Amino acid sequence: MSEITTILWDIGGVLLTNGWDRQSRQTAADVFSLDWDEFEHRHQELEPLWDKGRISMRDYLDRAIFHRPRPFSLEQIEEFMVDCSKPHDETIAFAEEVFRSGAFLQAAVNNEPLELNLRRIQHFGLRRCFTAFFSSCFLGEAKPNPEIFRKTLMILQRSAAECLFIDDRAVNVESAAQLGMKTHLYGGLAGLREWLQSQRVYPRSARSASL
Repeated sequence: MSEITTILWDIGGVLLTNGWDRQSRQTAADVFSLDWDEFEHRHQELEPLWDKGRISMRDYLDRAIFHRPRPFSLEQIEEFMVDCSKPHDETIAFAEEVFRSGAFLQAAVNNEPLELNLRRIQHFGLRRCFTAFFSSCFLGEAKPNPEIFRKTLMILQRSAAECLFIDDRAVNVESAAQLGMKTHLYGGLAGLREWLQSQRVYPRSARSASL
């Protein structure tokens, strides 16, 4: 069995709350008095394009919300969207601990539109946890499509067998596992720590895992 050299983390639902999930959208619909059915229908049509970087946040909002006059501004809804994100501080601290150990190359693989992705990386200091970010908005592919994992592996020059992927959604974990990655379905930090120890993945002796 190959030794794990690389740990790939999801962000939303693991290190942070999800950036613009159904719950956030429902709250926005209540706060801004949006017609939920209309808004959600438009969101579902636009989300694949936005997540893959093919339209901007302004394009998304213009078509999902501002296709008719509103009593609030674009800046107000953008601020609301950003404020929906909250950190899972203990998990971030653990990811940073693993990164600083030097035992693994560590990167993120996540689905997120460009503007939210960049803001969340910056605001929550996620660069201190990862060497690279393989986001849907950068690669033009989104989980659970295995192509996002294939591109990540090619760029990193890693085999699937030496990678561990951590995600809170079963369908994404299954997609990575089908390519031969070791996977963990995230259900909380305590469970992740216990699983890593049981699998003898971490802690272990530090060594170089640079690109």
